[in-house]
This record gives sequence, C-alpha cells and structure tokens, in this order.
Amino acid sequence: MLRKLMRKKTEDVHLLNDRIEAVRKRQIPNHVAIIMDGNGRWAKQRKMPRIAGHHEGMKTVRQITNFANELGVKALTLYAFSTENWKRPKIEIDFLMNLPGEFLNTYLPELMEKGIKVEMIGNMDALPAHTRKAIIKAIETTKDNQGLILNFAMNYGSRLELVHVMKELAKEVSEGTLEINSINENLIDSKLMTAHLPEPDLLIRTSGEVRLSNFMLWQLAYAEFIFTNVLWPDFNEECFMQAIEDFQNRDRRFGSLEGDQKG
Repeated sequence: MLRKLMRKKTEDVHLLNDRIEAVRKRQIPNHVAIIMDGNGRWAKQRKMPRIAGHHEGMKTVRQITNFANELGVKALTLYAFSTENWKRPKIEIDFLMNLPGEFLNTYLPELMEKGIKVEMIGNMDALPAHTRKAIIKAIETTKDNQGLILNFAMNYGSRLELVHVMKELAKEVSEGTLEINSINENLIDSKLMTAHLPEPDLLIRTSGEVRLSNFMLWQLAYAEFIFTNVLWPDFNEECFMQAIEDFQNRDRRFGSLEGDQKG
C-alpha cells in the first residue's frame, strides 16, 4: 500500500510538472490582479476567529507569489485592504494592519533570494506608522530586484484614485498648463498609481463573490475575469495554474473580431 501511494505521488508530481511546462509554452499573463476573498468564511467553517483566516491567507500570499514568479508573471497585484475595510471591527483592522509587517519581516530574505520586488498602491499616509514602516522597508530593500513585482493594494479604492486623477487634470487645465483637448486615455493612464505597470491581463476573485468591489476599475477594462468558489486560504498552486490555463484558452478580442490586438 505504501509503495502504491508513493508511486501515485510521484506520478502526480510528473503530471504537475508537465502541466507547468505546457503553461510556460503559451502566453503567460504579464499582470495578474487578485481580490483575495474568503478568509473570514474559511475561519468560520472551522469555528475559528476571523483573524485566524487572515493569518492563514497570508501563507497563501507567499505560496501564490512564489508560484507566479516561477511561471514568469511580471506583476501580481493583491487587494489586501480597501478604503471601505476601515468599517470593519477595530480588533480585525488592528490585526490586518499587523499582517504586512509580519509577512514582510518573515519573508523578506526569501523575496530577496527570488528577486521579487515589493510595491504598493493606495494611500499610505492613512496607515498606522508600524504598517508604513514595514512596507517602506520592503520597498526600499527590494527596489533593485528584477523578478516579479509584488504589488499590494493597501488602503486602496479605485473611485478615490480616479477622483484624484480628475482633480489633478482639472488643476492643470485651470492653471493653463494643459489643454482640455489633450486629455485622452494615455494621459489618464499616466496619472494612475499603476502607471508604470502593464494593464492587468487577468483578474481572479476567490470565495464565489462576483463583483469588483472598487478595485482597479479603469485598469481592468480589458482584463479576463475568473471567479472561483475556492476560499483564499485554500487557493493553492493548482488553483492558480487552472486560472492561467483558463486564461490561455480564451479568445481575447479587445473589441475587434480577432484577438491579440487591442483596438
């Protein structure tokens, strides 16, 4: 029985490696955005406090980040904390604000070893000092890394981002430094927090919810959407690879009759 189980495990590893190689031979999304949802429900199912689900979800962040880097994804944006999340109970918010420090301090050597670069979008000024300190340290330490960009959306809201862009453009018009007819999609792109990143090719949302929740509304205009019932703490390499395979099997038309060219 033991030999049979070991043989099956070896076969499963070979099958997984074959799938990974097949995925790598096709188009890998440059930028994957993930709405990490279901931590609380994962904990509730196990009669544990919600914060236990958030802690388990942190382990999934590490797992998926490393796997995305191995596959050749260039940027991974994770919706970690929205501007609306401040409405949650204080004890949960305090725990969530401690997670970036715990994650980054624990895994920073590993991120450096794998060449992963940490970035953040959102309003950092409103975060607690200890949260800002941990994020700034990680950004500064990894700034020269050339691998995957691990981009945390912290205290981020897309509508607020767009309002900020509109105000900036209105100010430039009123000051006479910008002609109103010069405002176009490329100019708006250049004002966004993600201006230096490729637009997301793929959005994944876990836990069965089917909405964007004020996440990258402009940037996701041409992204492929995948919604899965899997709760974030249970979302593993197999789930991520399935999402990539689904993405690779889609016909991306960008509004035209034939895909592969945005038009």
